[in-house]
Formats: sequence, structure tokens, C-alpha cells
Amino acid sequence: MKIAVIGGGPGGLFTAILARKAFPDCEVDVYERNRAGDTFGWGVVFSDETLGNVEAADPESFAEIRAEFAYWTDIETFVGDEMVRSTGHGFCGLARRTLLEILDRRARAVGVRMHYETEVSREVLEREADLVVASDGINSQVRREGQEHFGESIDWRACRFSWLGTNKPLSAFTFIFRENDHGVWNIHAYPFERGEEPLSTWIVECTEETWRRAGLEDASEEDTVAYVRELFGDHLDGYDLLTNRSIWRVFPTVRCEVWVDGKTVLLGDSAHTAHFSIGSGTKLAMEDSIALVDALVAEADQRGEVDVKRALSRFQESRHVEVVKTQKAAQISLEWFENSGRYLGQDPTRFTFNLMTRSKRITYDNLALRDPELVERTRIRFAEEEGLDPGDVPAPAFAPLALRDVTLANRIVVSPMCQYSAEDGVPNRWHDVHYGARAIGGAGLLWTEATNVSAEGRITHGCTGIWSEEQEARWREIVEFAHENSAARVGLQLGHAGRKASYSLPWEGDAPLTDGTAWEAIGPTGRPFLEGAPAPRAMTRTDMERVIQEFVSATERAERAGFDLVEIHAAHGYLLSSFLSAAVNDRDDGYGGERFEDRARFPLEVLDAVRAAWPAGKPLFVRVSATDWLEQGGQTVEDSVAFARMAKARGCDAIDVSSAGNVPESRPVYGRMYQVPFAERIRYEAGIKVQCVGALQGIDHANTVLAAGRADLVAMARPHLEDPHLTLRAANELRVSGQFWPRQYVAARRR
Repeated sequence: MKIAVIGGGPGGLFTAILARKAFPDCEVDVYERNRAGDTFGWGVVFSDETLGNVEAADPESFAEIRAEFAYWTDIETFVGDEMVRSTGHGFCGLARRTLLEILDRRARAVGVRMHYETEVSREVLEREADLVVASDGINSQVRREGQEHFGESIDWRACRFSWLGTNKPLSAFTFIFRENDHGVWNIHAYPFERGEEPLSTWIVECTEETWRRAGLEDASEEDTVAYVRELFGDHLDGYDLLTNRSIWRVFPTVRCEVWVDGKTVLLGDSAHTAHFSIGSGTKLAMEDSIALVDALVAEADQRGEVDVKRALSRFQESRHVEVVKTQKAAQISLEWFENSGRYLGQDPTRFTFNLMTRSKRITYDNLALRDPELVERTRIRFAEEEGLDPGDVPAPAFAPLALRDVTLANRIVVSPMCQYSAEDGVPNRWHDVHYGARAIGGAGLLWTEATNVSAEGRITHGCTGIWSEEQEARWREIVEFAHENSAARVGLQLGHAGRKASYSLPWEGDAPLTDGTAWEAIGPTGRPFLEGAPAPRAMTRTDMERVIQEFVSATERAERAGFDLVEIHAAHGYLLSSFLSAAVNDRDDGYGGERFEDRARFPLEVLDAVRAAWPAGKPLFVRVSATDWLEQGGQTVEDSVAFARMAKARGCDAIDVSSAGNVPESRPVYGRMYQVPFAERIRYEAGIKVQCVGALQGIDHANTVLAAGRADLVAMARPHLEDPHLTLRAANELRVSGQFWPRQYVAARRR
């Protein structure tokens, strides 16, 4: 077998080494356009986990790396004049040039042929080689020439950065956050070379706007050094800043749908990039190398002959998920740094906790294992800033929250979950059990499913309603049970399905009804949700006035039924949500079109009417779809921030932040806590309390979000279906003395 590697960076060299080890008879050539040792940047960072992978793959390379690296376990975060240290992390830094020298020596030792200062083409190599590994970096020529096949996409981010070095010895990964007249600046610094002449990486980052205000558009390396030295002189302590092609750059997030084309495979930065704030592209590239050679070995027969096509398919299949996870974490991390100015008002301890947990890979419980002291200090700061006695708050999730005259016992919320089991809109015995079980399960707030203000506003025949006396009476029984047997407050979610009305039950197809049981749907326009479905009737002003009155009547019934809170459902493509979305609402009568203020007009009229009908001492929430997850058009996060500001001015107490649902074309990027960033942005930019939802999987996630200041309430749906007593279970584990237990269950409480 002949293998040609394009690119002599760490990924290409490590691939060559591992291939020669696995297949001693194969011929491996590495082609690098630059001179040996030429490199951009200063140091690279590996975590303990990555080092373990390298050691297992090639102990010889690892031994040399270990002999050279600088190792540390601490992260020091400077915010203003205060430094907060977090420990227990485990990293090593190494000069990129040193790493290349180690891998070059190792490659030559195992018989790899090195060709520096050599330009090659993929086409020529494919004629002679059985496998071509394109590891030619972030500006990969191979990827660019085949961009349509590889499905290349490049996301140029919002910050500028310059990769500097310093001879200041550092003993920890160091973050510095500072604001001057031009804006907010972030420093990412870490040691990578020890000894008599220690060196450290010093990356300076800021937004495009800050960079321009500082007059750095045409800055030379000398100009950049002068500016950064003046700004961070107190941290440099007289040491030098060093340059190495330290021009100002924009980080590109590179993604490829396909990494393989015939006998050519993309590897490392050629196929995918991850922001430097979570580690380095070197880590990803070397882990790619391990996975690629593992796939070649797996597809080799007893004679050592490899089915390259199957091996490359195996490689992408086995590696793709991990790369996607890493890129997702990196995306969240880079967006955190793009918006770091948002958090500078936080207490430094909570700011550091926020920083440590920004990518969601580290959570409250995980950080408590690494650094229990930081988590304990964060817990205390959280309680103090909420005006509570830290002794009464064993964890953020168990902090009470006052909203108007209503106090929630804790921050855990049972999210609204449609049961599709009502009869003529009337809750039945199923609802008694469903809501009763979750009420006594310990959550501070229990929301009902979307409860419709009219019969035509139901999604399905099985949806609950609150337009009749019988429905009101049954809801009163459910609320009374919760009040008599738990400390949970109970909220009613008021909804109208709009153009998503008149569908079959989920377990009966979840499709538009077309038989005699169907009813006419209404919407902002006559456009159906699904192509081919019956068209809704475009609402007239008379329809709007009728719907507003239906919301008012439902609100009055909610008060008589004893509900503690109400929530207006303006999310997921239902009636009010479809008015807000530019992907749906193109009315030209002042209630739609290009201006968001016009699209928000009818939902705000509903809000005004509900607030007026709802007692002043009781809270009002609004649920929104923060984004339609469309590249163009639809409701955007900016729209949702604007709507939250409008809603707050009209007496809304909290925004319940979800996403998507308006159009089938939406493509949410799922993952744990995936909607929390939307809630966080609304919280900070609109200055209103938020309830977050979306793949939050338990008390650990809740504590993470709350302690970092990303939300005020944490709502969970599926976890409460799986375990109605989720909160009681956590209260036992944390020995929460103030948690309410039904007297029938007190025997299970741990003291």
C-alpha cells in the first residue's frame, strides 16, 4: 500500500507515523510546501484525555512530548482587579515547533519519506498512491478544489484575534478580561516552554467593532504589540510580547458534510476547525489520525491488504459524531467570548464559574469534583445575590424565587407537555394522575399542557381547553389537589393552535384531519403549515377581536380555577407565534410584513388584554420561539429580544424561551441545553427573567445554568415524564432540609 500525505503539520505527521507502525511494508510520503519547522502561532495545548490517546497510539512520540511539555492544573481568571483561580483541570502546553520536530524525527525513524518545500497536486498523487491524506490545513487547497463534493461551509466569526507570544513565565491557563474606551478585550494565555527561557502563548481577542475603534485595521505587528503592551502592561510585568506572523485574523469555523472523495480523505483543519478557546486544532487532527489508522487496520485482511474505500467510510462514520460534538462545544465557547462583555457585571466568582461551564462540557457536578471550593463559593455568591441566606440554599436549583405575590419554592419547573387525552377539552382521570404525580414530585412550578381558549384553537380532538364551565371545574379540582398535597405553584398555559389546528393525535399519524371530524383553522394568512394541508382562513379584524376576548375569558376562568400563574403560548408555530414570524406572516394591514413591530402587534394586544384580566399580584409569562432556525427569514433572536422588551413594558414577568415550530423547514441544532443561549441572551439584553427549556437533563444541568446566571427557572419535560419525583430525588441526594414532602412520603426523606 502507498500512502501520500499532503501537509506536514501534526495531523499529517502523526498519520504517517501510525500508518507505518500498523503496516510496516507500506510506503508513506509526506509532502509539505513550507520548510521544516515553519509554523504559525506559538504553543499548542493538550488535555489529559488527549495525552492519554496519544500515549496509547504511539508511546514513543508521547515519551518525547512528555519530556518537553509544561504541565499545569490551574486556570486563573482576571476580571477587573480580581483574580479567581480554578484548579483540578490538567493541561500541558508544548511549542508547536518542538512538537513538529518530535513528530518529524519519529516519522523518519519509522521509515516515512519527508518532502519539504514541495508543492504537489492531489490528481498526481492519486495516480500513484492507494490513499491520499489531505492534511493541508485550514486553507486546504484540496478542500477548496473539491468544495462542492465535500460540502464545504465556512462561518467567519465576529471577533478579531492576534496570536502573540511572551517570555513571561506562566503557571496556569490564564484568561484576562478588560474593558477600555474602545471595548472589551479577552486574553487567552498559557505556558508552553519551560526552562531558563520560558515562553507562553498570548492571544488577544476582541470584537470587530472594538478592533476598528482601536484603530488596528492597518496595524503592523509592532503597532499591535505597542497597543497590547499598553493595555495589559500590569499583567506582562515588564516581559516582552513576541510576534510570529501575528496579524489580526478572523476565526473561520470550517465544516464539511463529506470528508472522503474516492481515495482522498480530509483530515484535521482541512475538514473541520474548532475555536482555540476549547483547546487546539492540533488535538482534533491527531485524534483524527488515530481514528483513520484504526479504520485502515479494521478493514485489512489477513495479508494486510486494506479495502481503502470501506476504511475511509468507517473512518468518517466513527469519527463524525465526536467531531460534531467538539465543534458544537467550540461554537458555544467562541460565542461566549464574542459576548464576554455581557458578563462583566457579574461577581468575579460567578463570572469564573460561567466561563468554566460555557461550553456545557463541564457542569456544576463535574466542576465540583475538580474544584469543590470554586463551586461552593459560587453557590454562596448565587444565594447572596438572590437576597437569600446561603445556609438555606444547598444548591441553586433549590433557591426560592419571588414573582409578584407568588413565591416558588425552588427553580425546577415541570414544562408544559401536551397529553392529547382530553374529551371535548375536559381534563379526565389521566390528567388527575399525570398532574397529581408531578405536583407531589417536588418541582416549584407545574405548568399545564397548552390549554386552548376555544374549540377551534385545539391542535387535536384530545387537547384540553378552558372555554366551558365543565373544563373550569375540572381544572379547579386538579389545582386544589396540587395545593393541598404539595408546595408546587400551578400555572396554566393559554394557547390557540392557529393554522396548526385540526390535526390527528400523534399516535394516529399527527396529520391534518380531512374527514368529517375536521374544523376550520385560522391564521395570519391563508398559508397552511404543511404543503397540501387544508388552508387556514386568514384572520379578519373581527376574528382578532374574538380571539382576544377568548383569551380574556380563559384568563378569568383560570383565576376562578385557582391557578397561580398564566402563560401565553406564543411559540412553536401556533397562532400568536405565526404572527411573530416573518416566514409566515406577510400581511399588509399593519399586523404583518417586514416590520417586526407590525408582526408583534396582535400578540401584544392579546398580552395587554390578558394582563388586564389577570390579578395584579399574580405573574404572567409568555412562551416564545426565540428563533425559527432558518438561514434567512423567519423569527430571529433579535426579534425575540425586541419582543421580550415590549412584553416586559406591558407587565410580562418572565419569558419562557423555546425555539422553532413555525415552518417545517426549520433545522434546529440539537444537543444538551441547546436552547439555553437564547434564554441567556434575552435575559441580558431585555432585562427580564427567563425560563429555559430544551434538553436539560436533570438537577446538575439546572444548577449549571442557574449558577452561571443564564436563566432564572429551568423547565424540563421528558425528565419529568421519566421521573415525576425528579426534584424529591435530588433533594434527598443533596439533603435539602427545606424541601416539602407529602406526609404520605415522608418516610422516604433522608435527614
